[in-house]
Amino acid sequence: MSHRVTLVLGGARSGKSRHAEGLVRALPQPWIYVATAEPGDGEMADRIHRHQLDRGPGWTTVEEPLDLPGALRVHAGEGRAVLVDCLTLWLSNLMFAERDIDAATAELLAALADAAGTVVLVSNEVGQGIVPDNALARAFRDHAGRMHQRVAAAADRVLFVVAGLPMTLKG
Repeated sequence: MSHRVTLVLGGARSGKSRHAEGLVRALPQPWIYVATAEPGDGEMADRIHRHQLDRGPGWTTVEEPLDLPGALRVHAGEGRAVLVDCLTLWLSNLMFAERDIDAATAELLAALADAAGTVVLVSNEVGQGIVPDNALARAFRDHAGRMHQRVAAAADRVLFVVAGLPMTLKG
């Protein structure tokens, strides 16, 4: 069975990125890695660098903190295998840029529907913890939950990774 769009969810350090990379490595090259993170400080810059080293050769990295739909239209539209890491960082970037989250999610879904290649999306499941104590964190959690529901509905396959072990939720 072909899985053109896969959503890989998990908590922090769950193994979701490593699992998603393995899914893409099983496909023919070239592999495109769309990174949504921005190195806002030294520690984040180190994390990004370690991620790049861990990925190894064969990947072309595209840094796109805001226009994820545009990056997908360019790269997945060419039939390539694309890994997006991660949707929740993209969501944070959109919130800080004061973008319309629902409209951006709709654009993402349209780009996924048009994708000719395989797209694997990584995202943090943030809705299983306590209710955050501030309005911004609660808004983030709520936006992430709604975004995940919409992307999961559009995806061919949805996986949840815990302790490095993937569980199939859909597909």
